[in-house]
Amino acid sequence: MGYQVLARKYRPQRFADVAGQDHVTRTLLNALTQNRIAHGYIFSGHRGIGKTTIARIVAQALNCRNEIGTSARPTPEPCGVCDSCIEVRQGNAVDVIEIDAATNRGIDEIRELRDAARYSPARDRYKIYILDEAHQITDAAFNALLKTLEEPPAHVIFMMATTQPEDIPQTIRSRCQHFSFHAVKFDDILAQLRMIAGQEGVEAEDAALALLAEAGDGSMRDALSIMDQAIASAPVEEGRPVLSTVQIRELMGSVPNAIFERLLEAVAAGQSAALMQQLNLLVNAGHSPSSLARQMVRYLRNALMAKLGGEETELLQISGDERARAMRTALLFTEEELTRDLQIILRTFDDLNYRQEQRFHLELGLLKLIHAQRLLPLEELLSGVAGGGGLRSPAPASAPRASAGPPRPAATTPAITPTTPTYSPFGPGAGGWSSGPGMKQSSAASPVGELVRPAISTATQIAPESQAAAPKRVVTPFPAASSNGFGSAETVTEGALARATEAAPQVLGPPTVEALRHAIGSALVTAGHESASQLLGSGAWILDGATLRIEVAGMGKKMLSLTVNAAAEKIIRQELQRLGASPRFLVVPGTGTGQVEAAMMSVPVAGSIQEAALANPLVQRAREIFKAEVRSVVDLRRK
Repeated sequence: MGYQVLARKYRPQRFADVAGQDHVTRTLLNALTQNRIAHGYIFSGHRGIGKTTIARIVAQALNCRNEIGTSARPTPEPCGVCDSCIEVRQGNAVDVIEIDAATNRGIDEIRELRDAARYSPARDRYKIYILDEAHQITDAAFNALLKTLEEPPAHVIFMMATTQPEDIPQTIRSRCQHFSFHAVKFDDILAQLRMIAGQEGVEAEDAALALLAEAGDGSMRDALSIMDQAIASAPVEEGRPVLSTVQIRELMGSVPNAIFERLLEAVAAGQSAALMQQLNLLVNAGHSPSSLARQMVRYLRNALMAKLGGEETELLQISGDERARAMRTALLFTEEELTRDLQIILRTFDDLNYRQEQRFHLELGLLKLIHAQRLLPLEELLSGVAGGGGLRSPAPASAPRASAGPPRPAATTPAITPTTPTYSPFGPGAGGWSSGPGMKQSSAASPVGELVRPAISTATQIAPESQAAAPKRVVTPFPAASSNGFGSAETVTEGALARATEAAPQVLGPPTVEALRHAIGSALVTAGHESASQLLGSGAWILDGATLRIEVAGMGKKMLSLTVNAAAEKIIRQELQRLGASPRFLVVPGTGTGQVEAAMMSVPVAGSIQEAALANPLVQRAREIFKAEVRSVVDLRRK
């Protein structure tokens, strides 16, 4: 016998060998044990997941010569050694008729099948018809089969396999038992590939097998077909084929996901030039724009699933390394941004199918990802209009830009001194107030404020050294004072920057955790997110490498998502970028007993929703009746 492909050579011959379809095999084994055999079955699902294979195993089990419970057949599984089992496995059984419904789909063929079904089996117990691709049968042919399928002879069993069960008439489906097959899990495919590689004497890297399993996309047959091709093209060392990740990627024409991670990092940073340069390298290397768009759709989908369910979610059918990569990308964006980016690339992929200049359309689609980062959320826009504060332009995705005009002379650049104190939940103690230079504080000075304010007062009063010399303008690496008491980017000369550095050397360098707490809290209060500011201020801030992790004790995940919403997440990310820190952050529930909410409510902000809630007569009456306390207030209104 000639060479057999892996998909045929390792086709399961027992129910226990079928991967990923436990709900089907368990039901059929119980039916065989209890002798509850239906006269019609419909097996539906993805391609290459075992529909026809299970139909053949059922045929073997029904016509097996050995009875269930005997020494030759102790379980409902077919014995596999009797003449009937061997003939079904080889495809030449007289009483098991397998019909390709894609070519025998007309009414004449079905009439012949109906007439032949009336006769008893030639040798075995049942006459079994397996109709593959049953959805291809015409409506007239189905109608001709309808009466026979409803009241068939006792010796006839119909089994229909299809990838499109919705195309089978409801009158047929109602007369059959319908089994919906699942896509095979990534881990099941990987285990099967590892077993086959061992039996075939193939040296394979785990990453290479994981790549093959991922390429299978839930289909065991697809994964085995690609593995067959990979073995044929693999180099041979000491008489054994060697599968490597690089070789498989070249064979499939795919790009490493590390490339897409870098592309999306450029999107998050707003670096259009770097994005186009990386795309140019990929296209010049021979990768088609359509293939790149397809792979980026898959990568964005994985990043979105990691954002929704975390790194260990079952929604990700990829290897452990790829899970970590998808999670790193998910930290750069919000759920809404990932959803929007996925929609943009999907639309771009559709456009590439009927466009002549595919590269131009792919470049345009990637640039849209960067432009979409600058969009202002509708909720933030409406809240700004309702609050009477006017429309705010969205903050840029990259670092703050320097002013375009020439520097103003010293006489026209007065020092900016805040005149109105602003509440900061990150100040010392509950109810602390942060103020500008020369302002009185109600409690002990914040160490962060003492670090920042000398630099502010020094930087904002520095004038250009000479108007005629037109010195080069640079952006200060520390926040400058503004009218709201917090910070904004200020432009000074190089000489002024040197003097400011001498005056406040403690503010240069990467921002500390306390500096991040103060800046982010102030930005949230300024934007009207007081609840989120207080909640985050009460949490534990941990700077783990390039990721800022904020653990809030006593708060559930649902309450965290309501308080720290998408608008608040965008403000936090913009503030991290403004300070020169990595935009990756996580807000997760911490371990505690719920004392955070009580601390948050101990000193409500004047004029805040907390104060209004506590002053409400209904709330006060409820507290008296139930002897209760209000631990947290979430404002879900649009002011």
